[in-house]
This record gives sequence, C-alpha cells and structure tokens, in this order.
Amino acid sequence: QVQLVESGGGLVQPGGSLRLSCAASGNIVSITSMGWYRQAPGKERELVATRISGGTTNYVGSVKGRFTITRDTAKNTVCVQMNSLKPEETTIYYCNAEVTTRWDSTDFGPYRSWGPGTQVTVSS
Repeated sequence: QVQLVESGGGLVQPGGSLRLSCAASGNIVSITSMGWYRQAPGKERELVATRISGGTTNYVGSVKGRFTITRDTAKNTVCVQMNSLKPEETTIYYCNAEVTTRWDSTDFGPYRSWGPGTQVTVSS
C-alpha cells in the first residue's frame, strides 16, 4: 500500500556531495517518521538520519556536521544532504518511513516501510 521511491544515489569523489531524496505514496494516513539507513555487505543496517513528525532529528554520530536531513510533510518526502563524503560510506542506502495506511476504512500501523535501496559509491 506504500511505495517509497528513491533518487540521488551515484558515484562521487571523496569529499564530494550527494543529495538523496525519497517520496512516499499510497493510501497514507500519516507518517510518523522518515529517514535513511545504510547497509554494507556483511554488516548490520545502520541508521543514518531520521526526522520525526514533531521535528526531532537523529543522526549516526559519524555523519553529524556533514549530513542534513529535511522533510516536506505536505509532499511526503525526505531528503538527506550528504557533504564531505568518505570512501567508507560506500554502500546501499535505504529510505524508510513509519506509516499508517488505510484500507477499506481500516487503519493499519504504524509500521515500517522500506525503499528498494540506492547505491552510493565514494571513490576517486
């Protein structure tokens, strides 16, 4: 019932910048939070940055001061501006949203929805 469409991934040189965007669509009643995670092969999925509806933001310590997350509630989108990227941040990034959806007058949730993942490669 919810689709998360990701964009902005790609190849960038060390020290460069990328902006990842995610748009949610479907029978959405509300979105409690939206954000980005990343997962390298053989490693746990890691929270990168999230923003909840009340405005609170959370960042993994390694990206503080370099990444900035924003939400546009009206458009059901979230973006993360990633500056000064490092090679070790090469991995797949996943959009996530905690959503409540409606089907046949019944609300479901909140539950997590995930995007398909977008590749970010930081290399010279």
